[in-house]
Amino acid sequence: MRGFIINIRKAKNEDVIVTVLSNDAIKTYWRFFGARHSILQIGNLVDFEIKESKNNFMPNMRSLSHISFPWIFSKNRLLIWQNFIKLFEPHLRDTIELDSFYFELLLNIAQKWSKQSPKRLAIEAYMKLLNHEGRLYDNGFCYICETILEDKVGLMRAFLPAHPTCIQGDKFDKKDIFKLYSTHSTIHLEDIIVEQLYTILLKGF
Repeated sequence: MRGFIINIRKAKNEDVIVTVLSNDAIKTYWRFFGARHSILQIGNLVDFEIKESKNNFMPNMRSLSHISFPWIFSKNRLLIWQNFIKLFEPHLRDTIELDSFYFELLLNIAQKWSKQSPKRLAIEAYMKLLNHEGRLYDNGFCYICETILEDKVGLMRAFLPAHPTCIQGDKFDKKDIFKLYSTHSTIHLEDIIVEQLYTILLKGF
């Protein structure tokens, strides 16, 4: 079994409960003495075996190994990665069926994380996620008052566009935002805009 760790909770003694996003599911496992293992960190891609519990409790993680990436020793890149990947657990918590999109999305950007801007990659990945889930609100109307958007727009959580006066938020060029919606690329955006978008992203999916 292979997957990204998206949440870790303390259990009794030094045991932990680990939530893993794999190719086709999000599942929770028990790891004995997990607090002692540096492999068990949010954001890590791990390979492991599963041992079913005899008392009908959650399955146990065994034979853990870490599949590393070159950026893992960069504190800044690691922090951005962990903050981004934490958003997946609350977003997908109640999902019954999961396709491979989410795992492949994370794997794809993890392979680029050391060579490109992590914040830009996170924003671009999020645009692809919104598009995959059919949640890109790009019809040209304010999400709050439902009237036509003007040249400047504000953005709510989930990158929902609105009049800046409706949400008292930062102002963005509407053409830039709608180009982001259509291309899923940040190449046309200034760094300061990327920083503002990343702050909105961290509010949650």
